[in-house]
Parts: sequence; structure tokens; C-alpha cells
Amino acid sequence: MPTTRRIAAAAAGTIALAFAVTSCSSGGGGSETLDPAADLSEQTLTVSIWADYYPEDLAEQFEEATGVKTTIVNHTTNEDIVAKLTASADPGIDVAFVSGQYAQALAEQGLLAKLDKSLIPNEENLYPEALELPYDEGNVYSEPYAWGTTGLCYRPDLTGYDPTSWNDLLTPKPELVGKTTMLSTDRWLAMPALKAAGNSLNTTDDAELDAAKAQLIETKPTLLAYDDTTFYTKLVSGEAAMVEAWDGWCNYGIADNPDITFVIPEEGADLWVDTMTVLESSKNKEAAMAFIDYILDPEVQSWVAENILYKVPNQAAMEALDPALIESYPTLGITVDELFEQEVIVDLGEDALKYVDLNAEVLATN
Repeated sequence: MPTTRRIAAAAAGTIALAFAVTSCSSGGGGSETLDPAADLSEQTLTVSIWADYYPEDLAEQFEEATGVKTTIVNHTTNEDIVAKLTASADPGIDVAFVSGQYAQALAEQGLLAKLDKSLIPNEENLYPEALELPYDEGNVYSEPYAWGTTGLCYRPDLTGYDPTSWNDLLTPKPELVGKTTMLSTDRWLAMPALKAAGNSLNTTDDAELDAAKAQLIETKPTLLAYDDTTFYTKLVSGEAAMVEAWDGWCNYGIADNPDITFVIPEEGADLWVDTMTVLESSKNKEAAMAFIDYILDPEVQSWVAENILYKVPNQAAMEALDPALIESYPTLGITVDELFEQEVIVDLGEDALKYVDLNAEVLATN
């Protein structure tokens, strides 16, 4: 049984865009010519990634494979790393892991380098759909690391039925009042109300957002808590019966109680993606491309699915998974077609502040 259980709150792409980005007119980074024959052992690499989201010996593995002296540093949230990347012309980071909408925003600011695909041949291991994500079509500035969706994680023995709709959470049955939790980060707090009303989770329409806010305020007294990090433990203990959850995190509850179940509500949900990007300021771009290529090796990326219990966009890695693992953790069996029925989260620029305001007002309401 996988033992890696502690994941930073942003690791699933779970922190909403809490800053406004003004796109520069040129978008994206330059088209620097890289040297495919560069001596990688003469380059160094600093990688920033969420804690507990990679093998502990990843730096040593990559250095052994390529000769690149590698340092891995951890960031806690998307906001943390974005603040660092935008604070100076050279933040000292070569490769940054960020969620898809943040990669989009950074590229629009000109802070990301275009990927040299000739140095990333392992891109061919990805599902074809992984090159069609709207925040970066064609993977010009980013390569996906992990992906998934959000839904209802619940205990049928405590709910007494199988929920199918976001309305099961927003307007719970009387016996479930005080037994449910919701995510509190901006885009995921709003999502159940937006989807239940048939609206886009990327909407910037004020009327739609006001209606979602009103519903969330009405729902608030029925909740046990807003919880982004320990909701699955509340399911295991029985304190909660149903929670809004990222699919991978629901697996941590399933590890302790195999009766816990996950469902994507009938109104739909999101497709979140965590990505790997190369900074335009990096002076070690050949090594950076080699690192991304190394991660996209099926044997390397399968570690994520086997230990973090998240799906990866790497077709070769997913097809090599032990069927017994998928049987134990059914969210790993969510197909690519099912994922792409959901809505991809994208950067909203200055309109992201509408979600920040909605979040603050809902959470502040007594």
C-alpha cells in the first residue's frame, strides 16, 4: 500500500488565482536556440515543487542519469512560487511546478521559456489530449505532471444513499446537516454552486457569481467546516459523511476505509492540471529541458500514480499500472474521456479578483 500521504494543499492544483495578471503584449518567452549537444554536467538546476509530490531521491536520480547537479526546493502554494518568480528578474529557479492557470498567467507575462520539444522526446508518452489543454494548447510553455478532477467523496453507510448532484452538498438532507465539508479555495469554493446552476467555473459574469455567492451563503450553516487538508480524515472518523474533494485526496480516505466512494456530480466538475515550466531567466535551459524529459519517462512518472495516487497524463505510465492498484483506488481508473468531459480551469486575469472577493465574502458571513 502506498505510504506517501501528506500532500501540500496546492499539490493538486488546489489554490485559486488570488492575484490579477496583466498580460504583456508579446505574451510568452523568447525562442532562444538551445544546444542539443550541450554538456549537461556543466550546468546546474534548481527545481521548485510542492513538498511530498516527488520521490525523495529525485535530485540524486536525475544527477546520476545526466550529471546535472540538482537542488530541489519546496513551495507551499501556487501564490508562493508565483510571488517568488515575479519578485525579481532572476529568481534563481530553473524549473517551476505550477498549476495550469498559473502557467498560463506566467507565460502571458513573458516569464516562461518556450519548450524545445527536440530536447523532450518523452512528450510522446503523453495522451494526445494532454496537448490540447486550453491554458497552453500544444504545450508551448508547460508539460503536464499530474491531473484530475473534483467531486463528492462520501461514506454510503453514513449518507444512506449515493449522491449524484452538487445539490446533495449545497442543500443536504436534514440528517446530513453538520456532516459535510467544502473546499475553501477560490475557484473550488465557487464551483459547486456554479455547476449546480449550469454555469461555467470560469465565468466572469457578475450575475452568475452573485447567484453562486448567495447559494454558498445559504449552504454555509449546513456545513461541518470548510476544509482543504483534513477532510478525508473526517470521513474516516465518521465526523463527516460527505465532502467536496479532489479525486486524489479522496484516495487517502479510501486507504483507511475502502468503503469510501468518489463521484463526479452529474452537472460536471473541473479538470485541473499541475505542470512543469522552465523560466525564461534560467541560464540552464538544456538541463531544464532534460529534467522535464526525465520526468516524462514512464518509469519515473508512474511513481506519482503509485505513491501520490494521482492520475498522470502519461499514457505509457498509466497503462503500466497494476490493475490491483486501480481496483483499490477507483479514481485512478477515471478515463481520459471522462476527464475531458469536465471543464479546464484557466487564468482569468484581472477577473480572478472576482473570485477572491466572492471567497472572502462567503467565508466572512456569520
